[in-house]
Amino acid sequence: MADNRPVFFFDIDNCLYPKSKRVHDHMSELIDQYFIKHLELSREDAYKLHQEYYKTYGLAIEGLVRHHKIDPLEYNRQVDDALPLESIIFPDPALRKLLQDIDKSRVKLWLFTNAYVTHGQRVVRLLKVDDLFEGMTFCDYAQDTMICKPHPEMFAKAMREAKVKEMKDCYFVDDSFLNCKKAEELGWTTAHLVEEGEPVPAVKACKNQIRHLEELRVLFPQLFKAQ
Repeated sequence: MADNRPVFFFDIDNCLYPKSKRVHDHMSELIDQYFIKHLELSREDAYKLHQEYYKTYGLAIEGLVRHHKIDPLEYNRQVDDALPLESIIFPDPALRKLLQDIDKSRVKLWLFTNAYVTHGQRVVRLLKVDDLFEGMTFCDYAQDTMICKPHPEMFAKAMREAKVKEMKDCYFVDDSFLNCKKAEELGWTTAHLVEEGEPVPAVKACKNQIRHLEELRVLFPQLFKAQ
């Protein structure tokens, strides 16, 4: 029998766990160190180039691969896989309860990240929610051409892998303004997570803006089990 369920795509970093965990800060430091070591830059120049690539491509690694021919899997080992996540991320019972309350007979849960698969798997395992998702679409660092959010090709890849055909059957939550803006432009039903304490954008990324994942219950009640 055909599986015609809509798909709910969840971003991972700074979405399934809060920004206050400062994983991004740890990652930024490791990325800067990589730039300093492999491109022989000063700390100041490394920081500038890192930020430039991040703003231009959405990922520092994409700029590195395009302009410096670095080995992306080696980069992943020295940056994402080197993060001390075991001392930062712990099981989150509230997150687990939220995901368990989503009615899997009505919607498929799918992870959608710009990280490589090893990092994504590690995070959801530490949060103890890895068993609640049916799959993951990740940025494949091993490919010659790197595709990541917010490129439309990445959204098409996610739909292909999650086996959903219609844009209207795609739900999405992410903390990235650009990713949410693009998703809504493509026709996905999108929620932009702007965490409590973070500045609200002057112009919303998309129609739905939330402060906490718990608000998804109110936003999309049709996807949750009847209480």
